[in-house]
Amino acid sequence: MNMRSDAKSLFYTQMQTPFGQLKLIAHRDALVAVLWEHELENRVKLADVARDNQHRILIETQRQLAEYFAGRRQQFNLSLDLFGTDFQRQVWQALLTIPFGETRSYKHIAEQIGNVKAVRAVGAANGRNPVSIIVPCHRVVGANGKLVGFAGGIQNKQILLKLEK
Repeated sequence: MNMRSDAKSLFYTQMQTPFGQLKLIAHRDALVAVLWEHELENRVKLADVARDNQHRILIETQRQLAEYFAGRRQQFNLSLDLFGTDFQRQVWQALLTIPFGETRSYKHIAEQIGNVKAVRAVGAANGRNPVSIIVPCHRVVGANGKLVGFAGGIQNKQILLKLEK
């Protein structure tokens, strides 16, 4: 998965899922966001977007997500362009290494990126992940294994983790 960050025209479509609608956003070359129906409006800041239900990347994203929800896909193969700070992108890259069906703590991610004192910053970056599910922020849990923080809601986080068991 390629991760870049430069401004381009953005396009979106909406996808009905077991969790309600997801808003998928891409530019010409890559997926840039997967947004939850009832998430905080400014969690992911993007420029204006135009609807395009025939956008090739959005169609492919829908196909792969449908396979994931049906239990037929464990990894995504999509070009990503994630807008964020260098630290955020470092955290998001670490999230991509969490195997399907497994979880990691915020502390583990902080250790993985070589900044053991950045547990709270890792949590904040995890919360700003623009590509939920694809970059599996739902696989990050509290140090005690408790489900905490998720843009799609804790109930959806629990469902996603159960889907992966």
